[in-house]
Amino acid sequence: MEPARKRAPAGAAVLRPDVTGAIRDAVFAELAAAGYGRLSIEAVARRAGVGKMAVYRRWGSKLAMVIDLVGSVAVDLSALPDTGSLRGDLETFLRLAARALRHPLANQIVPDLLAEAARTPEIAQTLQAALRTHQREAGALLTTRAIARGELPADADPDLLVDLTIGPLYWRLAVVRTALPKGYVKKLVAAVLP
Repeated sequence: MEPARKRAPAGAAVLRPDVTGAIRDAVFAELAAAGYGRLSIEAVARRAGVGKMAVYRRWGSKLAMVIDLVGSVAVDLSALPDTGSLRGDLETFLRLAARALRHPLANQIVPDLLAEAARTPEIAQTLQAALRTHQREAGALLTTRAIARGELPADADPDLLVDLTIGPLYWRLAVVRTALPKGYVKKLVAAVLP
């Protein structure tokens, strides 16, 4: 008698990128349409054309899913070239951030998540941790380059650099939702550098 062979999983254990992409698109569409409070795993799965378990295989909860996906579209620091100067690096960073904040989905989703964070401590903590991690990475990259070029002292505060630059941009685009005047990024960087 031959020993029984185990059958290889038929895709159940494999996270297909096309399914993950469909779920990602569905999450953003649902966030924009319904907001975080009314977002459900069921609605995401239905919109993506998958079963709920396909979503749960990737994320254990609605909050984990939203934080992971929203965080994944933050400014990609690998796209931030070394321009050769702190001024150039900051201008490039702010232009990338402005483009991300002006994206139609970000325009709808970010204010809603911040409102939810004000009501839900778990969301506030998770969102704050994700944002602080991203801020620290950006600040570390920008200051490390500037210190190596002799543009900043060795004890320059990376968090303060990012706070001073991204804060006003975020205020204009995400909070008061006004267009940036022509030359705003250059003026903002010029004001921060001294």
